[in-house]
Amino acid sequence: PAPMFHWSKWKKRMGASASSSKRPVFDEREDVNFDHFQILRAIGKGSFGKVCIVQKRDTEKMYAMKYMNKQQCIERDEVRNVFRELEILQEIEHVFLVNLWYSFQDEEDMFMVVDLLLGGDLRYHLQQNVQFTEETVKLYICEMALALDYLRSQHIIHRDVKPDNILLDEQGHAHLTDFNIATIIRDGERATALAGTKPYMAPEIFHSFLNGGTGYSFEVDWWSLGVMAYELLRGWRPYDIHSNNPVESLVQLFSTVSVQYSSTWSKEMVALLRKLLTVNPEHRFSCLGDIQASTYLSGVVWSDVCEKRVEPGFVPNKGRLHCDPTFELEEMILESRPLHKKKKRLAKNKSRDNSKDSSQS
Repeated sequence: PAPMFHWSKWKKRMGASASSSKRPVFDEREDVNFDHFQILRAIGKGSFGKVCIVQKRDTEKMYAMKYMNKQQCIERDEVRNVFRELEILQEIEHVFLVNLWYSFQDEEDMFMVVDLLLGGDLRYHLQQNVQFTEETVKLYICEMALALDYLRSQHIIHRDVKPDNILLDEQGHAHLTDFNIATIIRDGERATALAGTKPYMAPEIFHSFLNGGTGYSFEVDWWSLGVMAYELLRGWRPYDIHSNNPVESLVQLFSTVSVQYSSTWSKEMVALLRKLLTVNPEHRFSCLGDIQASTYLSGVVWSDVCEKRVEPGFVPNKGRLHCDPTFELEEMILESRPLHKKKKRLAKNKSRDNSKDSSQS
């Protein structure tokens, strides 16, 4: 078995130093811990381990709790990503993001308690063959433009904007999640890593990777938004790209293939999509101002969008949890260390350790 990971090494990063006003990644004072939540049901697997619905005992507020086994995290070499995601989430909060409320750990797991969004992700709804109208997609573009504009103000490139990472609330508003491969860039810096999900990655990411060019910046998220908007409207993506396509062929593809827009879409929507799917990042729409200036969105009352006062065209079915029901069974039956038995298990380990200690003295 792999040696136990030395979490103490990470303590320096987790407990904020006295001089720093930043909240620590894991609360050193342990104000909040696992016992403060009641587990209601398991709902799925995400990039950060598994997810369940919980209720905070004192306030009765409901959240989603993501948890990841530390040992597994080390074996999969995901420690850095987890910490980066936590560090980023601690510093941000926005109406169209999935926000972090608490993070803590015990001997076995790391936990993140985040906004509970029960409307399912957009990938799920695409797979259910939901026909998204232009009006609906228009609102998603507005809501995501506000989220991306906010992230830019916080120097964050998300790098993984796609339907899988957009969660709907019960009213149908969009929220961006999963900061697993996000990066922070300071003024004038550029990112260079080949990161993202290929079909949604902007051309300059591949360019920079191949030619060691000047790197890329915030514009990449707006390209992904364009790909996603097109896919929601059409049911397939503007470019036929798959995860196994070699990077060389993709660079070629963007310079030769022209995107086909549906003749049924309004001219203004097509014009907006063209500006998001502009290969040259310098000419691409890539900030809120660009979006707000487009003819298509000239009638949008942005203050209403911010306050979630614009009614979404697509409202997820109430009464159905939009997730895979087999997951819950798995968690109860197949999981070797199920969450709902944690308290007993940790107590048992503790008493075993105590008896070991006393037998050695």
